[in-house]
Amino acid sequence: MKKKVLITGGAGFIGSHLADELILNGYEVRALDSLSEQVHGPDATRPDYLHPDVELIVGDVRDPQAVRRALEGVDAVFHFAAMVGVGQSMYEIKEYTDVNNIGTAVLLEALIEKPVQKLVVASSMSIYGEGLYKTASGELVQECERSLDDLKKQQWNLRDVVGEFAPIPTPENKKPNLSSIYALSKYDQERLCLITGRAYNIPTTALRFFNVYGTRQALSNPYTGVLAIFASRLLNDNAPLIFEDGLQKRDFVHVKDVARACRLALESSQADGEVINIGSGNQYTIAEIATALAQVMGKNIEPQLTSKYRVGDIRHCFADLGKARNLLGYEPRVRFDEGLKELSEWLEGQIAIDIVSKATEELASRGLTV
Repeated sequence: MKKKVLITGGAGFIGSHLADELILNGYEVRALDSLSEQVHGPDATRPDYLHPDVELIVGDVRDPQAVRRALEGVDAVFHFAAMVGVGQSMYEIKEYTDVNNIGTAVLLEALIEKPVQKLVVASSMSIYGEGLYKTASGELVQECERSLDDLKKQQWNLRDVVGEFAPIPTPENKKPNLSSIYALSKYDQERLCLITGRAYNIPTTALRFFNVYGTRQALSNPYTGVLAIFASRLLNDNAPLIFEDGLQKRDFVHVKDVARACRLALESSQADGEVINIGSGNQYTIAEIATALAQVMGKNIEPQLTSKYRVGDIRHCFADLGKARNLLGYEPRVRFDEGLKELSEWLEGQIAIDIVSKATEELASRGLTV
């Protein structure tokens, strides 16, 4: 008998790719999704990309009745429903806390009444704040933040009196340093699920996603992933806007690798009770990413450096994948150049409303850029 899996936020970017992966591997899939306007547009209907075999329930994760209905006959749950974006979270504090924290609480209370065989929650690399560093003398730096004075002087890199810190892969045991409301809410989602899962004997895994990219990302949402934001600008023949000097490093992982990692977590009892990084293990500067995307899209447009700092942003963070390899047998398969080519081909048929400048002005008007 096929196992039935519920994905909250299942009509979105990562959720829909996970649905494809699960159906391909013999699962039945139900999605609970509010089809929010910011992601799906003002006249949101079932997305064309959503696999036809997915049973879609349109409803809000904060609605106990919708959640209970979605859980009927379900064997496992992936909890992906969330507001996403560091910048917006710093002024839409109530909405982010409501959707991410309260929504998770509503789901968990329903799961206490109707337990499942497995719960997997989407967490985020944002909870680390800055990634792990080494000092010039070789000591590990677990907690560090850049001072406002340094940022105003455009001294972007972390340092001490001896010299600059060197970024190294960030493992799961690195201390959280919550630098945005979004990061706080993702940490809360993670801890809420793990604590409740342990108390009620629901095997639970938290996956900390790094910078996920690929097809189906919301191009008209100025608070989505950076590659989708750059794509929106380039589709409208505008230069990608880059904060700081563009040399900040991130780990970009393809959405199909993430979907496979999620299935592996569902199927692995070794992952129960664990927090696991899901990334590519590679590192790229934001400037490299913007240039590479413009090239693959055939756009001769140089990125524009703003030389400004956005409150909540960090300098460097990329994944240590040792735990994912050991517990899940996970290995990234999609090379970055292949993933960019696929993204570029998909972008050819897309229309994006570029409101990135408006969003940037919104942050500046609230004093959230320096």
